[in-house]
Amino acid sequence: MSKVYVVGIGPGAKKQMTLEAEEILQSCDLIVGYTVYVDLVRETFPEKQFLTTPMRQEAKRCEMALETAKQGKCVAMVCSGDAGVYGMAGLMFEIGTKFPEVEIEIVPGITAASGGASVLGAPLIHDFAVISLSDLLTPWEKIEKRLRAAAMADFVVCLYNPSSKKRHDYLEKACVCLLEYKREDTVCGIVRNIGRTGESYKILSLEELKYTETDMFTTVFIGNEQTKIVNGRMVTPRGYRDVQ
Repeated sequence: MSKVYVVGIGPGAKKQMTLEAEEILQSCDLIVGYTVYVDLVRETFPEKQFLTTPMRQEAKRCEMALETAKQGKCVAMVCSGDAGVYGMAGLMFEIGTKFPEVEIEIVPGITAASGGASVLGAPLIHDFAVISLSDLLTPWEKIEKRLRAAAMADFVVCLYNPSSKKRHDYLEKACVCLLEYKREDTVCGIVRNIGRTGESYKILSLEELKYTETDMFTTVFIGNEQTKIVNGRMVTPRGYRDVQ
């Protein structure tokens, strides 16, 4: 049976790609993906054949990968982070129903939540929620409900896609929702370009975060009531000290 691998390549640096992902990309005939993500692996696999599509052509990208695999080639569809977390895994399975002769295998990778958390310290040690602020596929009204529900339950919240040129005020709007249930001095953190050139981070309060400029390459972390700063790092205790 023909096969397509849907490969999470991690945040971007080769050292943060799993050994399994590297082995599959090394052995496949063709690497398919969004232009930005393919560019992250071109240098490591220069001898490979590549097929790319721009943003908003996800369905076309999946069909290209499946059609090529159907012809007998070993194909890898690459995704930034983890293929199953805001990645292409779900869409590949949906479109894959039209290609019953092609097997789909998912290869996990380091997602921005875990990659960014390691840069900040240890913000995700307790229960947390991951929410994308992109309303391209999800209505903003539903995103607001999820933000309020996570804040009310005192989850640590990790935000993907916090803002863009067209959504320049979405992080501010999200912070307003969170501030309905969280304190202004809640410990927060932002990480830019996780695992890539120019990686940087900052720890700040929720009130300060509201007016902070971010972009699509920024991941945002909002702490819970127990989250604190320990030696300049963002840490959410889990309560091990309280266990007798």
